[in-house]
Amino acid sequence: MNISQAVIDFANLAIKTGAYEVADRIYLQNLILDLIGEGTLETQIKPSGTTNSLVLADFLCSIAKANGRFDDTVASEEVFQAKLMNLLTPTPAAINRLFKAKYADSPSAATDYFFNLSKQNDYIKTRAIAKNEHFYTASPYGDLEITINLSKPEKDPKQIAAERHAVKSDYPKCLLCMENEGYAGRINHPARTNHRIVQLDVAGETWGFQYSPYAYFNEHSIVLAEKHSPMMISQATFSRLLAIVDSLPTYFAGSNADLPIVGGSILSHDHYQAGRHDFPMAKAELKSEFVIPIFPKIRAGIVNWPMSVIRLRADNSRDLVAASTFILEKWQQYTDKTVDVVARTADGTQHHTITPIARRRGTDFEIDLVLRDNNISEQYPDGIFHPHHDVQHIKRENIGLIEVMGLAILPGRLKTELEEVKRYILGEANTVAVYHQPWAEALKQVYKNEAIDGYMQNALGQVFLTVLEHASVFKDTAAGNAAFARFVGELK
Repeated sequence: MNISQAVIDFANLAIKTGAYEVADRIYLQNLILDLIGEGTLETQIKPSGTTNSLVLADFLCSIAKANGRFDDTVASEEVFQAKLMNLLTPTPAAINRLFKAKYADSPSAATDYFFNLSKQNDYIKTRAIAKNEHFYTASPYGDLEITINLSKPEKDPKQIAAERHAVKSDYPKCLLCMENEGYAGRINHPARTNHRIVQLDVAGETWGFQYSPYAYFNEHSIVLAEKHSPMMISQATFSRLLAIVDSLPTYFAGSNADLPIVGGSILSHDHYQAGRHDFPMAKAELKSEFVIPIFPKIRAGIVNWPMSVIRLRADNSRDLVAASTFILEKWQQYTDKTVDVVARTADGTQHHTITPIARRRGTDFEIDLVLRDNNISEQYPDGIFHPHHDVQHIKRENIGLIEVMGLAILPGRLKTELEEVKRYILGEANTVAVYHQPWAEALKQVYKNEAIDGYMQNALGQVFLTVLEHASVFKDTAAGNAAFARFVGELK
């Protein structure tokens, strides 16, 4: 590829995205030249019409690297790539204006615009995400989704060494703060020069709306608080989630729980996740229905799901907010020691919360309330309702919002480890990890010469189902269902 052609084509794309105007072309081309360390341009070349920003950016980055514009650590290259892609990206004010203008046509037009731009400027790492393995496995509760997360690159040794000597900073305070927008990045903080946030009115408050760089599902987005404040599940949470799906009716919106063990990976900044994805739990039917007398207009029921889920549905979101708050407050005080459910321990520590998920169903609003308990015990020091030791060789992290809804996010190490398990099952030479050995032996004992890949996928699905069952406060057993019914009785 010719350097001048790449510069001209990249500038042309930046004009098409609205980051610059036609009158800015010469100025923009000179910015690109300086960024990549070149000093001349063949001005007689015309734009070729290419629209692949990633291919152009890769080429321009290779020129910049050859010219010594960044060192050979991954972090330095990512900082440079983000600066280059920033030239394709309109300013925050311009994006907010365009989003609002397109929203006037339809909410989908607005999110389509922002989503496509976030892919084009490589904020959403589409090529890395494509490396993830994804499949479905059958269960008594419907198909479960399994992903092996191969998208996030591992840190190279040079970067790890450099981070030891990096200056510590609390700016931005976390990866979700508004201050990340346009932040250049450093060796111990990811580059965000090409990052943009759309401002949303959420129940009368200003919140930020952005996409996730390493998306776990379609149009995976984050709605984040304007101020750095801790996660909290409350009446305001339900109001905001329902306001989000009212504004973006093709998206679900949900929140991680606000307590350790059962919460998400970032509890220090209040935020929600949203997107255009139909999760397995959303497809699950009710296994029983009940009435909450003080909310007669609401249809309520227990979802046929391995975790403990109450589903509420109504055409009035205010009723759902009030009912959800009522259930949360009941759950925060509810104890049933026959099934190890304890609301508060002797020191007064609160152990009960909810993982809520909202969505639209035509003209109705629907909210799922997943009951959570973060108690520990001598037998289960990692959490009574957390993946137990026998499944931690596959999944030991917190069961957050995404897993709750039936999408397993499994660690990338499994890619190679499972190949060794397959070889063990087939009787071939292998190096199965010690922590997989009992599982591998159990699988080998019942293997019947079927297709090994399908066999392993089903085996992973069964482990994930067990993970969800461990996280359930009321097990899908006679004793667990009776205990769930007792809690529902408290709502009447």
